[in-house]
Amino acid sequence: MKKLILFTFLLLTLSACEKIKFWEDTQADALHTYTCPMHPEIISDKPGKCPKCGMDLVLKDALAQKEEGIKLDDLLQPTNNFVVSQLPVVRLKKENIPTTVDALGIVDYDTRQIGTISSRVSGRIEKLYVRYKYQKVSKGQRILDIYSPELLTAQQNHLFILKNDRSNVMLLIASRQKLLLLGMPASQIQSISRKGRPDLSVPVFSNYSGYIQGAGNMAASASPSPESAMPGGSAVTAELPLKEGMYLEKGQNIFTVYNPNKSWAVLNIFAEDIALVSKGQSVAVIPQSDPSRRFNGTIDFIEPFFRPDSKTVTARVYFDNSIGKIPIGSQVRAEISSHSKVADWLPKTAVVSLGMDKIVFKKVAGGFIAHKVGIGPIIKDKIEIVSGLEPEDEVAENAQYLMDSESLIKVNK
Repeated sequence: MKKLILFTFLLLTLSACEKIKFWEDTQADALHTYTCPMHPEIISDKPGKCPKCGMDLVLKDALAQKEEGIKLDDLLQPTNNFVVSQLPVVRLKKENIPTTVDALGIVDYDTRQIGTISSRVSGRIEKLYVRYKYQKVSKGQRILDIYSPELLTAQQNHLFILKNDRSNVMLLIASRQKLLLLGMPASQIQSISRKGRPDLSVPVFSNYSGYIQGAGNMAASASPSPESAMPGGSAVTAELPLKEGMYLEKGQNIFTVYNPNKSWAVLNIFAEDIALVSKGQSVAVIPQSDPSRRFNGTIDFIEPFFRPDSKTVTARVYFDNSIGKIPIGSQVRAEISSHSKVADWLPKTAVVSLGMDKIVFKKVAGGFIAHKVGIGPIIKDKIEIVSGLEPEDEVAENAQYLMDSESLIKVNK
């Protein structure tokens, strides 16, 4: 109160010129007032430290500056479709941009090379020569021996014809052909013909080279799978659920053989890149485990649908894996070479995604409005604009600065 009375007394006693000078000095002092950013009640006429928090005092703004170029009508616009700002703006730029699509994927078996070993007759497994999953087998390798009443009867019929009606060539050929169709090797047919008595068991051979990955549907007498019987055991070295003494049915799938030498790289193509990828394009595939095994190939097939568990389309690159020996399941990175594209481009930061809608903030008198656009592919930091803008339109270079809430934006089409 005393300071106020003293200030009033000084004003009354000063002349007009002195009053003006006193007022200017007061304003000058205000321009050099320092305060704490965290504690605005702390005021000082010189730089220093805040006594409460120890932060450096900063210069306090004395007088607000009038902003030119903004009208009251602009400030009264609805906030969900009009933004007052002075951000940098850009225009559509027509460029010829070379496109390279980056994709990630894995190495998988070529399912066209998967072979199945099936039982041609029903019977009992007498001897099993493979014991665990992923055991390597070769074409012509003996897999198991089977006892089959049907095969035994067919052998006896063939031997009966040989003994009693050898001159009946047609009947003899038919009985021999039946044994071949039932899976009996020609060498074994010659052996039983020579010794005159049937064999109780017949070998089953693999027609494929690769790795045993699993068995087909077993009969009801099959034991539980080893993974469930031996918790914590390796699924790779686990024994097969097929055992000696089990019975097989005619036509039953016994084993599936996978050939890792014929593989494919399964690449995941994101939705925005689908338009840039087509069958026959060159692609460089780099295994992440060993980049030195990099190889070149072509896009051989593109699946025409999105997989249920992914938001990507899958492209396949077939390749010969007999040289690189890239392990199945290895993660790979791919660089797909596409054609150069002449189009209208904007910086990727100028476009905001609102789910199905893509918007930019178009420059108008006094500010920006949200404006819907149609987009094409995204290449690095550029995005193609296919509709919604004219060459002379200006948009905010970074639309994220104008975003308050995506749910509150009203789009102008």
